[in-house]
Amino acid sequence: MEQQPLTNPQPVNTLQPVPPASAQPQQHPQQMVSEQPGVPQEPARPFRIAAVGDIHVRETDKGKWVDFFRSASQQADVLLLCGDLTDHGYAVEAEVLCEEMKACTIPVICVLGNHDHDKNEHQAIRKALVKDTVHFLDGDSIVIGNVGFAGVKGYGGGFDQYMLSMFGEAENKAFVQTAVDEALKLESALSRLDSEHPDVKKIAIMHYAPIKATVVGEPDAIHPFLGCSRLAEPLNRQNVVACFHGHAHVGTLEGQTSKGVKVFNVAKPILQKAGLALPFFLFEV
Repeated sequence: MEQQPLTNPQPVNTLQPVPPASAQPQQHPQQMVSEQPGVPQEPARPFRIAAVGDIHVRETDKGKWVDFFRSASQQADVLLLCGDLTDHGYAVEAEVLCEEMKACTIPVICVLGNHDHDKNEHQAIRKALVKDTVHFLDGDSIVIGNVGFAGVKGYGGGFDQYMLSMFGEAENKAFVQTAVDEALKLESALSRLDSEHPDVKKIAIMHYAPIKATVVGEPDAIHPFLGCSRLAEPLNRQNVVACFHGHAHVGTLEGQTSKGVKVFNVAKPILQKAGLALPFFLFEV
């Protein structure tokens, strides 16, 4: 099955092998920097991000993900795992994933998802996976190459004019406050990138959706539990290049915020439906 080109020219089609640099189309001469007049130099290779969410690793998945991690390592400079790393939220599932990730030779940046919290073993899941090349973000940021990444889990609350307000019972206020807290953590992480690394390009990673467009396809009744527009506010204010999330398995691959920030729903079922040979999405910065 051939994947149709996306409306955004930057994402890369993963159905075809990535051509070597020598096979890439030549850049216009004005984009090249030459030390000697008349001798154009090769342009810098774009930084490539592979992203997927909702891989839902199980205890029985030993050996299942090795080819995935090898292929991502060959095609990208960094891999984003956008939550729901485990299927039932057990630390033993994360231990299986840890073994599979030994095939990965590039940095991995993760956020946790709702499944990872289900058995209250999320701290053990994180502990099982963290190592020198695997980084978890929860209101934190990290810089790799010339790209800064900020991440949170996110939360629900609804979108646009249907977003829940801080009103009513304490339980409802607590639900709304969780989304507010996640948005504030994201804002803080992006602000730190601005102050400490003002020249990097900023990418956001989360599990829940920041816009309605990428959950379209899911029943309207569950939209408040799939994400929240409050998560889009820091993306707009902080000039983020793109945001990656998962969670909405029957949503839509691509959308954008009100200010034009690209948002991609990279939940594994979405990528499989799009016809990608391996379930990760490639994006060039």
